This record gives sequence, structure tokens and C-alpha cells, in this order.
Amino acid sequence: MKRGLIILLILIAVAFGIFYAIDYFNDDANKESVDVYKTVMNRGYIIVGVKTDTKPFGFIDGSGANAGFDIDLAHEIAKELFHDPQKVKFVPVSDNDRLYLLNLNKLDMVIATLTISDTRKMSVDFSKPYYLTGQALLVRAGSPVRSMADLSDKKVGVIFGSTAEQTMKFLLPTAKVMGYKSYDEAYRALKSGEILAITSDDAILRRFTSSDSSVKILPKKYSKEFYGVAFRKTDEQNTLKDIVNNVISDMETQNQLNQLQTKWGLK
Repeated sequence: MKRGLIILLILIAVAFGIFYAIDYFNDDANKESVDVYKTVMNRGYIIVGVKTDTKPFGFIDGSGANAGFDIDLAHEIAKELFHDPQKVKFVPVSDNDRLYLLNLNKLDMVIATLTISDTRKMSVDFSKPYYLTGQALLVRAGSPVRSMADLSDKKVGVIFGSTAEQTMKFLLPTAKVMGYKSYDEAYRALKSGEILAITSDDAILRRFTSSDSSVKILPKKYSKEFYGVAFRKTDEQNTLKDIVNNVISDMETQNQLNQLQTKWGLK
């Protein structure tokens, strides 16, 4: 009798556990089903993941403020949404964590030199492209390296989580790819002779050649990289994504994207 009562109590506890688990997941599903545009408008500002170490796209200027091409684009989006370009909160991200933070619902979008790729499309959605660049090599000015082929069995610096890392491993499997957390860290490794080259988007590498004549970018480009704004892969993002696409289209039509390229030394 006592044993039967214990079994009955266990079954009741399990039933209640299942009930509350279903209720919990339904609550989560309901949270996810809320249109992100409405959430953003109710909050009163957008939360954008941006770089803080990648001139001229995203960096911290002398006054301690976020600055760069991507930052200006975020301000234009805020202006469209709230008629106030300052209605944006910037969250620092890296190549390694930007999509992770986005899919954790910590961000509304990512604007961080993010290349549109088929692999990334499996986990996030993208806006239309807003910038075109290409993968290149940065070497020391007196380097014997003339092309990627010269880097077989040699150390090449990349940023963890970047498309350049994937492309380098694909195009030259014999290269010794060395991963770094930041461009400044990779740059110091190049200057010290720890690596023979850095590979990344030429627009990003230009920040080093613009201030240091002891390094140079080799002329050949090894890819076409289209930057896009990233969103979580859910229908609830569609309204916000459509607005961002309209902002980018308007900036193209009004020549604002070209003006930003000129402003940030990208032309």
C-alpha cells in the first residue's frame, strides 16, 4: 500500500513537471513571436553589435565615442526609425562572438564588417549589401612575398571567426594559419616577424598602410566580400530588416554610401 502511494505521488510530480515545462516553452515561444520591430519601437532605441578595433568601420575615437562607416550606417537606421540618429546603443563585438550574441537576443542587429556568405545564411539573415571589398594580403614593405603562393608552409595571421580565415585555409591548405583576437594583435605579430602576412579585407588592412609606410598591401584580391547587416533568422525580424534594406537603398540612391566611403578614406 505504502509503495503504491509513493508511485502515485511520483507520477503526479512527473505530470506537474511536464505541465510546467510545456508552459515554460510556450512562454518562450510567445516571447520569440513578438515582432522585433514593435519591441524596438517600444524600447525607444536599437541595440547594434559593432566593432571597436576595426578602423575605419568601427572604432573608438579620441573622445571615447563609437565612430566609423558602420557606426554612421547605424545612426542612419536609428534616424529612420526614431527621427533621431542618436537612438542607438552600441555593443562591442568580435568576429568570434557577433553572431552568437545576436542569436542570444542580446542584439537587434549586427553591423560589423560582416561578410554575407552561404554558411552564415544558415544561422542568420542578411540585409542587402552595403559595401564591397576583397580579401588581400598585408606584408612588410621589404617582404619577398609577392602572392599567396609564396606563403606555403609559412605563418599567416587571420582574425578568429573571419571569412578570411576560412578562405585562407581553402585556397592554401599548406599555410600555417595563425589566429588572433584583434587586428592590432595580428599587426604586432607581423611587425615583430612572428608571421609573414595578414590576410583580411583590403578595406580593413588600409588602416595600417595609411599610417605606416613599413607595411604594404599586395595588389591581388582573392575574393569578393559583400558586407551586410545581420539579423536573427526568424520571420519576426522581417519588418525591421525591410526598413534597413530601404535605408540602404535610399543611401545608394542619394549617393550617401559613396560619401561615407570618401569620409572614411575608403575611396
